[in-house]
Amino acid sequence: MLEADDARFLTEIGMLAAGRGDVRHADTIFNALRGLRPDRAYPLVGLAVARLNAGHAAEAARLLEDAGFADPEERATARAWCGLALQLAGRGAESRRALADAAALPGEGGALARRMLGLAVEAPNEEANDA
Repeated sequence: MLEADDARFLTEIGMLAAGRGDVRHADTIFNALRGLRPDRAYPLVGLAVARLNAGHAAEAARLLEDAGFADPEERATARAWCGLALQLAGRGAESRRALADAAALPGEGGALARRMLGLAVEAPNEEANDA
């Protein structure tokens, strides 16, 4: 079992590789994390970020397009990053659909998508709860 602190540490190292577009090293780390945390979006996002930074947006989009997470917050994260990858791959209409899907969901991914779409950052249900 991988402890949460160890997963965070490996994620940070993986993001250093992803930030440089070092797909080979990022893949090693994030594929291992993906096996250990299959219900979480961050390993898949790390794989996609490596490809985005290597100039392979279409490949990043393919990784994220079919991500089917049961948890709505994880789904929102994957869809928001998918929207970015699709935009960078020149697939604007599909990007807007992915971002709209994510924007309707809760969590950081939903907030990211709402910001990318120029919408209010609050989650759709938060406004109703404040009334």
